Amino acid sequence: MTAAATARPGFFTRLADDERWLMRLMIAPTIIYIVALVGYPFFLSLYYSVTDIHIGTRTLNFVGLKNYQNIMESGAFWTALKNTFVFTIVSQLLVLVLAKILAMALVKDFRGKWLVRFLILLPWVAPISMGSIGWLWIFDSIYSPINWVLRWAGLLGPNQWPIWLGQPDLAMGSIIAVHVWRMLPLATVIILAGLSSIPQDIHDAADVDGAGFWRKLFTVTIPLVMPILLVALLFGTVFTFTDMIVIFVLTRGGPYDTTQVLASLAFFTGIQGSDLSEGAAISLFLFPVLVAIAIAFLRMARRAEVT
Repeated sequence: MTAAATARPGFFTRLADDERWLMRLMIAPTIIYIVALVGYPFFLSLYYSVTDIHIGTRTLNFVGLKNYQNIMESGAFWTALKNTFVFTIVSQLLVLVLAKILAMALVKDFRGKWLVRFLILLPWVAPISMGSIGWLWIFDSIYSPINWVLRWAGLLGPNQWPIWLGQPDLAMGSIIAVHVWRMLPLATVIILAGLSSIPQDIHDAADVDGAGFWRKLFTVTIPLVMPILLVALLFGTVFTFTDMIVIFVLTRGGPYDTTQVLASLAFFTGIQGSDLSEGAAISLFLFPVLVAIAIAFLRMARRAEVT
């Protein structure tokens, strides 16, 4: 036996052979990322929320739960909380339904399928700030092409001219429409992956049994992709709860706070209003809500996968 064969393996060789240390090594970058870019801001927000820190000041004092008490007594907070749930629930229901329809259409083969996929993915690839600015022009109070088309089609009377971003109900509907346009590609891709994973034998067996389109949809397709649907819904819900770009560009929470959500309220209070402590308290209110939603969706997805 040669000396090379009897030599003790090197450190990296032993590390590669040890699954426990290899697992820790592989997951270390993720842990570092979470601690550096998520954990540190989170604990800093916790610290700020119990102080009286403001932008431009060098000192801060401990005030306990005073900031939380202030936001609970604020009417703007409860309005933003209600708007957050309305914005999230309505937009995610529309995204889920439309994404399911698009995914079922794209799972079929047809001419020009690549072009349709490209057009569907375009809103997700393009910067949302640029897309929102485009929608800002589309909803313009004077030059809105939507209004001119409706006027040309005879659907608007001579004294009718909707102000899409200036009327409360229309403003909320407008930001929901833009957010659905933005989130639809991601949900479509996720659901399309789930539909593509269903074995063709199951569809063939349903056809042999004489199942029609709606029966196959509700007894075969939806139950099999339910875990994927719940994951897509979870991602969309968390993203919608914490996002404010569409609202910031289009309405800035107006008119009269009718489109203000918790994420935008925290920004306007903490950054533009210079009250970092109260802004941190508002943003932290999202944390227990999102944790509860995530746990609920993951449990539902696990049960659906098991059954």
